Parts: sequence; structure tokens; C-alpha cells
Amino acid sequence: MWIDTHCHLDAAEFNGEQSAIAERAARQGVFRIVIPAIQRANFDAVATLAHRHINCAYALGIHPICVPQAEEDDLPALREAIAGAMQDPRFVAIGEIGLDFFVPGLRDSPVREKQEYFYSEQLKMARDFGLPVLLHVRRSQDLVLKYLRRIEVPGGIAHAFNGSFQQAQAFIDLGLKLGFGGAMTFTRALQIRRLASELPQDAIVLETDAPDISPTWLHPDRNSPEQLPRIGEVLAGLRGMSHSAIAQVTAANAQMALPRLGRLV
Repeated sequence: MWIDTHCHLDAAEFNGEQSAIAERAARQGVFRIVIPAIQRANFDAVATLAHRHINCAYALGIHPICVPQAEEDDLPALREAIAGAMQDPRFVAIGEIGLDFFVPGLRDSPVREKQEYFYSEQLKMARDFGLPVLLHVRRSQDLVLKYLRRIEVPGGIAHAFNGSFQQAQAFIDLGLKLGFGGAMTFTRALQIRRLASELPQDAIVLETDAPDISPTWLHPDRNSPEQLPRIGEVLAGLRGMSHSAIAQVTAANAQMALPRLGRLV
């Protein structure tokens, strides 16, 4: 049983193949695929996909890369969408939210301040509704952590983690899991591979971030949730564990990070 904790299955790169991809992933043993929203315009799309496929669930949020184009009324619209989704068993988290200081222009004022405002407001929604978060932490781990210490949320996942051991421990201490995927499959990704091999077993979840962050055997082509078992095999090799043991451990960790996912029939 594999769980892909982060997959943008609604992305245009999938060219209407979502149903076939979800079905092939299920045949590969991918028991759950979590589809995070990135902006108000795709709230309905991720929910619709999750209901169309038995192995899918979804999250609602505004991605930091989409914040520059976001409107002020997108935040109350998100809060309203969350309230309306609370009775939906396929709704499992707030995400994708966070901060991005890698993309040119996102580090500079006034966009930086707008990112921080949208992030903090979405953390408050997670706190108010008692929901975990799917966090984007690219070149922003310390500031993401600073806000998490101010606004307590019930756990979640630091997606595509690529920080230091000290930063990793800070997320773990706050009750979050760390997401690893295609980047871990590159032998030159020494720090990510060290983290994946040495962090506590109960801190790690798997993801694809499809269609992005393709594993080494696909790069630079489109990633897919079908690749998760093979990505898991790389993690198993790094940790000296069996394929089935890694599947079991990372799935259990994912359901701990996203409790509503564990209750999904």
C-alpha cells in the first residue's frame, strides 16, 4: 500500500489522461493520491478529481507562486470552501500553502510581504478548522517554521523537503512529517539522500509532486503517481529496508500526518 501525499493530478500537463493515470497508479499499489489545490480557480477541479477516483483525496489552499496574482477576496473564498468541505471525507488538508524564495521576484517586496500574509492567514484557517497543512518550503524553511511556532496547526507535511538536519528536526518537533520524492533518486542529491536515509523512520512520507520533480529514470519528462513504488524502492535501498516495509511505514506516517486520509474508505 503506497500513498502519494502530493500530486497535482489536475495539472494541464496530464492532458485529460487523469483517469487512466489514477487507474494505472492503483494497479501499481498506490492506494491514495492527495491532490492539493494551488489557487481559487482550481478548488472545484481538485475536489471533482478526488470524487471521480476511489484512490484520490484533496486539499484546498493558495500556493505561494500563485499569491502575486491572488485577490484579497480569495482568502474569504478559501475559508468558505473549507467550511463547505468539512463534511466531505475526501477533503484532508489545507494546501498547498507556504513560502517560496527561489522563484525570481518572489523574494522582493511587496510580493514577499503578500506571500507571508497569505501564508499566515491560511495557517489560521488550518488552526481554526483543526486541519493539517501541506507546506511549500522552497528556500524558506526558517521563516515557514517561524510562522508555525506562532500559529499552531495540527501537523501536516513539509513537502519536497530539502533543508538541513536542524531544520528537519524543527519540523518534526512541531509534529510534521517530511516529504521525499523524485529528487531523492538522483545520486548527486547528497543532502536529500542523507536526510532520507538518516531521519527517524516515523518522520518520512513519500510523494511525487507530479507532474514535477521527475525521478532520474524519467527526467526531464513528466512525472506521474505511477512512479511512487519505484521511488519507494530507492528509499528502501537508502534505509536498508524491504520494499514492503517502506510501503507500510510511509503509508502509516501519511495517515498519521493526514488523519482524515486514514479514515477514508
